[in-house]
Amino acid sequence: MTATVIIIIGILLIAYAVYGTVQKARGKAKSSCCGSAESVLPKRVEDTDESHYPFKYHVSIDGMKCSNCATNVENAINASGDTWAHVNLGRHRAEVLSKKEKTEEDFVSSLKDTGYTVTGFEPVRE
Repeated sequence: MTATVIIIIGILLIAYAVYGTVQKARGKAKSSCCGSAESVLPKRVEDTDESHYPFKYHVSIDGMKCSNCATNVENAINASGDTWAHVNLGRHRAEVLSKKEKTEEDFVSSLKDTGYTVTGFEPVRE
């Protein structure tokens, strides 16, 4: 009787592992921290001429855990149309070029509905 129960449990574990592998291969598994197996697509910045962006900032951001998080932050900051952000996930920081002078509150406002938090703000003087 005990051997039968162990065999049934083993079969169920194998079936669950196969099911998860198939779901992941089909792109249906929830594999990122954001709850999505699909990659978040970055929104293109229209103006990619760095000389049009006289202001530069380092913005520290808490809550990012994966590349989808980084893309979500970039998209939120870039949505204003006058900024161009690149997120360094390892440093939990966005390097932002801007056409207009910005304050920390501008970035807090940009991220307010995303679940990410601005933890530091530094204008970069070159």
